[in-house]
Amino acid sequence: MTDDMTEEHLTADTAEASVELPLAERIEAILFIVDEPIGLVALAAAVGSPVPAVRQTLETLVEDYDGRGAGPRRGFELREVGGGWRLYVREDLDPVVADFVGGQAPARLSQAALETLAVIAYKQPVTRSQVASIRAVNVDSVVRTLLARGLITELFADSETGAINYGTTDALLQHLGINSLDELPPISPLLDDGADGFDEGTIR
Repeated sequence: MTDDMTEEHLTADTAEASVELPLAERIEAILFIVDEPIGLVALAAAVGSPVPAVRQTLETLVEDYDGRGAGPRRGFELREVGGGWRLYVREDLDPVVADFVGGQAPARLSQAALETLAVIAYKQPVTRSQVASIRAVNVDSVVRTLLARGLITELFADSETGAINYGTTDALLQHLGINSLDELPPISPLLDDGADGFDEGTIR
């Protein structure tokens, strides 16, 4: 058996073994790693199961997490937002998470975090993919860091794509010592010329 045939055989065995795992476990595994709501069809494709079965399992998970099943209510909930599904911390537990994050967060932001924060501040509302396009790098982990610090927040989900739009918080204004985003320095003088900068409607 050639190396290519062996690799194909192992890949097929792995895929078959994963499908044999309980559907609820496969769905949970995907939900725990997505940064934005995932649509029902995309989720069904990811776990290799029919859409009706995935929909039924999602409804069962919602009841389970809410404590309407055999177990207690969880500290997180499963919500459908903007046509997609995602896990969220329960709203009444936000203070607990904020206190923990505030006590754990280091004093300084990395250069990557500062650059990402600047893009969001000047372009908001802006999606993660738009920020990544501007910076030409993946910004998933940086966005999570800024969310954990309370410097940015999820404003809304796009009604068509489900993509989360981000914006800055009052905490950022406090850190910068300004009262509003209007007090941010104009971006154009920092660029080679205005044509290569942000859109005309950007904060000045």
